[in-house]
Amino acid sequence: MENAKKKSVPVLPWMRSPIDVSLFEDCPLDLLPCLDPRLKVALQNMGISSLFPVQVAVWQETIGPGSFERDLCINSPTGSGKTLSYALPIVQALSKRAVRCLRALVVLPTRDLALQVKEAFAAIAPAVGLSVGLAVGQSSIADEIAELIKRPKLEAGICYDPEYLFQELQSAVDILVATPGRLMDHINATKGFTLEHLRYLVVDETDRLLREAYQAWLPTVLDLTRFDNENQFPRTNTFLPFAFGSLKTIRRCGVERGFKNKPYPRLVKMVLSATLTQDPNKLAQLDLHHPLFLTTGQSRYKLPEKLESYRLICGSKMKPLYLVALLQSLEGEKCIVFTSSVESTHRLCTLLNFFADLKIKIKEYSGLQRQSIRSKTLKAFREGDIQVLVSSDAMTRGMDVEAVRNVINYDMPAYIKTYIHRAGRTARAGQTGRCFTLLHKDEVKRFKKILQKADNDLCPDYSVPSSSIESLRPSYKSALEKLKETVESESYRKRKSGFKLSRMGRGKGAAHAKR
Repeated sequence: MENAKKKSVPVLPWMRSPIDVSLFEDCPLDLLPCLDPRLKVALQNMGISSLFPVQVAVWQETIGPGSFERDLCINSPTGSGKTLSYALPIVQALSKRAVRCLRALVVLPTRDLALQVKEAFAAIAPAVGLSVGLAVGQSSIADEIAELIKRPKLEAGICYDPEYLFQELQSAVDILVATPGRLMDHINATKGFTLEHLRYLVVDETDRLLREAYQAWLPTVLDLTRFDNENQFPRTNTFLPFAFGSLKTIRRCGVERGFKNKPYPRLVKMVLSATLTQDPNKLAQLDLHHPLFLTTGQSRYKLPEKLESYRLICGSKMKPLYLVALLQSLEGEKCIVFTSSVESTHRLCTLLNFFADLKIKIKEYSGLQRQSIRSKTLKAFREGDIQVLVSSDAMTRGMDVEAVRNVINYDMPAYIKTYIHRAGRTARAGQTGRCFTLLHKDEVKRFKKILQKADNDLCPDYSVPSSSIESLRPSYKSALEKLKETVESESYRKRKSGFKLSRMGRGKGAAHAKR
């Protein structure tokens, strides 16, 4: 019955015969065809001597004979090297550009992930004279505009025509890494910001970006890069002087086989995820051109090859004790502990830090924190100043932190996609790693069904000595009392703050009524 259900799921024709990335092997840089020598040096400076299978497969389809003839959909496990798989060929393809304008756009769902991808581009793009920009709302929009738009140099004492100034506004970057909201801000309000020259669009973490509305960024981007048969120039109501500058990318309507009624040169799209959706309606939003599907093995959901999964069965209301005992047994190894919500993250981290003599540096990382605090915490974690990070699912997707040996699911993930993205923070880039899931007895059966979706039936029990649990009881009791006091204090401050704001609002309303 279950097999019949699986067969009834609609699958697009191009997804039925994928390229199996697992059949490729690592390729030393010396043997990689057509690689620009300057990029080879940049990669070696990053400590990279060879490319991983997914990177080799994408390179083969984009550089040389493939030459970006088809749009690519890449479904590959976390930590397999997807970021470099698109960054390297795009930088190589743009390395021969003569004039600077925005030609490649990479869209990601979160600031933290965008910052990480920008760093990957910035490590190789300058080697071939390319500039990379960031639009995520980390700084003010004025500061971003100053980084993204190059303004003409004006001589003192000369009066310039405003229309001339608009025409001379140019992009200061060749590649832009952005989150959807801030991208839309620039599209709607930044003078000189244009996508008319865009050649490459990367949609990273595709399933999440397609699932959430994100201010309709995708149809807007596609519309701005689409050829209009009736009007070869912008409509009068969308006219902006900068669109008629000296530099134009002319998109004509193709008549070649496979390009009929489509713009050429076309906008090349690359979409990526560790859990790529198969929903035809969602994928249709991307308007893909003869898409090529690259995936790893036959299973839709794939865990890192060298990941070891364990389950830890906890007694009723004793889960924090089991977590502390587990952390102690890991002896300071770098760990990420995942919870089901930002509130749980805050309370669990607070509780753990109340345990006496734990001798482990523990910090929280969640969407409730300001970006500056998250960045500082992540930096300290990367540098080893923090051993344990307690996180909400804000960190599950794409985040790459070197030498994370263990992932701990304090709260059982509800879906296989969540488990894959959480577990993928370890065992990255061919390294080994472990994923522990803390379970109550009534969760065991459901957890087994979740793992079966990734064809993983091997999840042995992991036990901690009962003596360790017993020795922690006094500390646990004291920590719980301190947590209760802290929660009450925080709740009081929130109520007091809310009361002040409401009184200020009423005061302004009364003053406005008197006027």
